[in-house]
Amino acid sequence: MAPTDSNAALVAALFTETRAELLARSTPLSTYRVQLHKDFNFTAARKIIPYLARLGISTFYASPYLRAMPGSQHGYDVIDHTRINPEVGTAEEHAALCQDLLDRKMTQLLDTVPNHMGVEHGNALWDDVLENGPASRYARFFDVDWVPVKAELLDKVLLPVLGEQYGVVLERGELQLRYANGAFQIAYFDKAFPLGPRGYQEILKLDLATLEKELGPEHAGYVELQSIITSIDHLPQRTETERAKVLERNREKEVVKRRLEALASGEPKVAEHIERNVAAFNGQTGEPRSFDRLDDLIARFCSYRLAHWRVAGEEINYRRFFDINGLAAIRVEDPEVFDEAHALVFKWIGDGLVHGLRIDHPDGLFDPTAYFLDLQERFFIESAHRRFQGEAETWPPAEESLRQRFREEVKDAVSPLRKALYVLVEKIQGGRERIPDEWAVHGTTGYRFANAITGIFVDRRNERAMNEVYDRFLEKPFDFKQLLFENKRLIMRISMASEINVLAHELNRISEMNRRSRDFTLNSLRRGLVEFIAHFPVYRTYVDGRNRVDARDIQYITWTIARAKEHDPNTAASIFDFLEDVLLGHYPEHLPEADRAVWLRFAMKLQQLTGPVMAKGLEDTVFYIYNRLTSLNEVGGEPERFGTSVHTFHLRNQERAESWPAALVTSSTHDTKRSEDVRARISVLSEIPQEWQEMLMRFSELNLHHKTPRGLSRIPTANDEYLFYQTVLGALPMKPASLPDEAWGDFTRRLREYMAKATKEAKVNTSWTNADPDYDAAMAHFVDRVLDRKGNAAFLKQLLDFQRRLERPGQLNALGQAFLKLVSPGVPDVYQGCELWELSLVDPDNRRPVDYGLREAILTELDAQAQTGRRVLAQALSREMTDGRVKLYITAETLRLRQRAPELFRRGLYQPLEARGERAEHWIALTRTLEGQVVIAAAPRLTVALLDAGGLAESMAQTVLVVPSGLEGEPLRNVFTGETVTPRRNEEGQVVLELRPLLEQFPVLLLTNL
Repeated sequence: MAPTDSNAALVAALFTETRAELLARSTPLSTYRVQLHKDFNFTAARKIIPYLARLGISTFYASPYLRAMPGSQHGYDVIDHTRINPEVGTAEEHAALCQDLLDRKMTQLLDTVPNHMGVEHGNALWDDVLENGPASRYARFFDVDWVPVKAELLDKVLLPVLGEQYGVVLERGELQLRYANGAFQIAYFDKAFPLGPRGYQEILKLDLATLEKELGPEHAGYVELQSIITSIDHLPQRTETERAKVLERNREKEVVKRRLEALASGEPKVAEHIERNVAAFNGQTGEPRSFDRLDDLIARFCSYRLAHWRVAGEEINYRRFFDINGLAAIRVEDPEVFDEAHALVFKWIGDGLVHGLRIDHPDGLFDPTAYFLDLQERFFIESAHRRFQGEAETWPPAEESLRQRFREEVKDAVSPLRKALYVLVEKIQGGRERIPDEWAVHGTTGYRFANAITGIFVDRRNERAMNEVYDRFLEKPFDFKQLLFENKRLIMRISMASEINVLAHELNRISEMNRRSRDFTLNSLRRGLVEFIAHFPVYRTYVDGRNRVDARDIQYITWTIARAKEHDPNTAASIFDFLEDVLLGHYPEHLPEADRAVWLRFAMKLQQLTGPVMAKGLEDTVFYIYNRLTSLNEVGGEPERFGTSVHTFHLRNQERAESWPAALVTSSTHDTKRSEDVRARISVLSEIPQEWQEMLMRFSELNLHHKTPRGLSRIPTANDEYLFYQTVLGALPMKPASLPDEAWGDFTRRLREYMAKATKEAKVNTSWTNADPDYDAAMAHFVDRVLDRKGNAAFLKQLLDFQRRLERPGQLNALGQAFLKLVSPGVPDVYQGCELWELSLVDPDNRRPVDYGLREAILTELDAQAQTGRRVLAQALSREMTDGRVKLYITAETLRLRQRAPELFRRGLYQPLEARGERAEHWIALTRTLEGQVVIAAAPRLTVALLDAGGLAESMAQTVLVVPSGLEGEPLRNVFTGETVTPRRNEEGQVVLELRPLLEQFPVLLLTNL
C-alpha cells in the first residue's frame, strides 16, 4: 500500500513526536548491580528496593533473568528468550518488582545475552536442531557448520559430552534407548538426546511379526501402528532445508508422536512391543556385538555425533562462547533470530519496565555495529507503534516509511537518535583500543576505569624493586609479552583448534580463487593464521564491509602482519601478505562480487575468534601465572604496566566526559578476579617492596615443611605459593584474630577453592582438561596446613602482624577508589554488597549472599547520627574503619549529592586539580562544574609514607590543594563533615585550600557550593 499525501504527513508527524519523546529520556545517575538466581529472586530483590533508594541509587542493574539452565547462578546460560526464569520468579513477581522501582522513580538496566544460549539441558530450540539437523526450524539460529572439515560430521552436530571413548561408553551400556510419551531418546545418565523421527521406523518395525500374531493383521491397533510406520517413511529427510519441507517435517513428526502415544497408552500389546524392542536395541553388557543395532540406529538417524569430551577442542563444529561446550553461539545477525532473542525484552522496554540494556560479550557478534543499530531501530519503531493512532492495515507502510527516515538520520554518526535507548557494552579495551565511534551505544561497562582506578594506588616508582622481589622468589624472570604469546598459541592448540582448522580451510578455499595464491598449502596458511592471532594486540577489529576499514583496524592488522613476519621467518612472507589483503579487503582485479563476499565473511569470522583467544590466553591463563602484583591482574587490565599515572587517569576521565559521558564506571563486577577492596590492600605491597620481600622469605621458610615433595621439586611451586600469600593477605577479613573458628574454617575453604581454580586456570601444573590429582591434592593440603590455627601458629602470627601493616593503607586505598568512582565522569556502578567492605575473590566467591539487613540497619544509624552532628560522626568513622561503616557513609552521601545535582554529574566540566607542597604526589583531586555549581573531590594515595609520618593530617602541614581562581572567597560545604571552608589566595597568587585542617576530620574531601 503506497502512502498517500495525508499518510505521509501523519508519518512525518509521528516520526517527529517519537523522536522528541525518546531524546527527552535521561541516562542513569548511578547503578547497583544485583545477581538474581533461585536463592535471591524477584521477591528478595523487592525487599532491598527501599534500601537502594535511600542509598541514592537511581537504577537497578539486574543480571540476566530470562529462562536459564536449571540452577544457574548467573543467568548467562539462557535457554528460552521468551520466558522469565522460573527460578527467579513469575511474571507477576517481575511486574511487582518493576512497579516498586517505578514507585520510587528508579529505572532498570537489564543485562542481556545476544551471543549465545545454554544448550546442556532444556533448550527446546537446540533439542529441535539435534532432532532434525539442517531440517530443523531453528537450524539457522545456531552457528553450526553443517559441512565441516571432518567429512564424517556432514549434516551432524558434534556433541562432546561423553566421559570416555564412544565405543567404550556404548559397550558399557551407558547409552540407552528410551521411550516416553510417544518419543524415543538416546539417554546418557542424566542427559537425553532426541532420536531423529525416521529412526522410529526402525524400532517399531523390529519383530513386527510377533505383534501381528498377538493382535491379528486386522486389529485396529496393529493397523494404526502400520499406518504410523508408513507416515514416518513419508517424512522429509533431515537434510531437507526448503522452508515448506521443513515445516512439513516439523508438523508431521509431532503428529506421529501424538498418534504413537495414544496408541501405546490405549493398547497394552503395542506398549509391550515397544518395550521389547527398546530392550533389544539396548544390548547386553559383556556382549559387544549386541550393541551393533543401537550403534547403527545412532549413526543413521541422529543429527549429532556423541563423542568424548576431549574431542571438542579439535573437532567441534558449532561456535561456542569461548571454549564452553554448553554455551552455543547464536546468529543474532539473522533478523528471525534477533526477533526471537529480543521480543520479550522489548515488550518490557515498551511497557516502561526496563529502561536500558547491558550487552554481554559484543565482540562475539558477527557484526556488532549493525547489531547496535538494529537495537536502536527496533526501539524507535516500537515506540512509534505505541503512539500510532491509525487503522491496523495502515501500519505496515507507515512502519516502512519510519524505518527509512530513521536509517537516513542515523547515517550521521553524531545523530542523537543513534543513542535513544540506553545501551552499554561489556567490551574489554586492550592497550589504547577504543570502541568504534560508529557504535550506537553509550559506552562500556567500565573495565578500563576499574583498572585505572586500581593503578593510581600502585607506587610506580617501585616497579624495579617489585620485579626483583618476584624474580628472586621464583628464581627466574617472566617475560610478560612472551608469556601471552605462548599461551595464546596454547589456547589455539588445545581449546580452540577446531575453530582454527575451520578458518584455515576457509582461507585455503579463498587462496584457490586466484592463480597467484592457489599454491599456498593448507598447513602454511594455518601456521600463518596462528601466528597472526597470537601476535594480535587487541581483542578484535570491526571490519564489516559497509564502510572503509577504520584507520585503527588497519593499524592493528598491518602491525600484526609485520610482527608475525619478523617472528616467523619459516613461513613465507607472501602468506602473511595474502592474509593482510584478505583482512583489509584488498581484492584482486576483476574478483567477482560473490568471491568478495567470501573474503569479507572470512575476515568477519576471524574477528569473532581473536577476542576469545585473547580472553582465554590472557584473562584465564596469564593472569594466573604472572603474579608480580595481582591487584593489576584484572579483567581488561595490563599487569605488565606497573600502575597508572595520575595524569593518565585524568586524561581517561576527560575523554569519557567528552565522548562517553554515560558510560559505566565500576570498581567491582561479577566478572572481576578480586573485589575492589582486595585489590586495594594488595596494592599496598607496591609501597613497601623491601618489607614484602622479607615477609615472603619468612613465610616460605615457616611453611616449607607443608609442601609435598615430588621428585626434585615440591608442591606448590614458588609461583603458586607467591600467588597464595598475596591472596591470603588481600582477602583476610578485618580483625582476623577475632574470627570464630567456624568463620576461620570458612575462610580456609574459600582459599582452598580459589587456589584450586587459580592453578587450573594457569594450566601450568594442572588444568581443567588435564588435571594432575597429585598436584591438586598437595595444593589443598598446603592451604589447609598453612592456615591451621592450632598447627601453624608461628606463621599465622607473622601473617596477622603483616596484615595489620597493610590494613589501614588498604582501607584508605579502598575508600579513595570507591569515592573517586562516584565523582568521575560516567555512571558509577556499585556491585552488590560493596558499599561495605567486601573481601571476595573470583566467582563463585563473589556471588556469596549479601546481608542487606545489616547494611540497611547501618545506613539508618548513620543517617540518625548525621542529623545530630556530621563532624562527630565523620571523626568517629575515621578512627574506626574496620566495620566498613565509613565506606557506606561515603557511598550514600556522594550518591545523594549526585541526585541533588544530576546535570552537574551528567555533563559538568571535568578538570584535574593539582596539589602543591611536600606531599603533593600523594593526592588526586578533581572538580566538576556546571552553570555556577561546583564540586571538588580529593583523595589520598600511597598512604604508607603518610601514615608513617604521623597520619594523613599531620603529614599534610606543608601541602595545599590548588582550586579554580573563581572560587576565591566562596564558601564550600564539606559534605562529609558539614563544615564550611573558604578557599584563599596564597602568596604565589594561587587560590588554595589547606589540606591539614580538612583531613583532621575525614580522609577524603567532597566540597560543594550546593
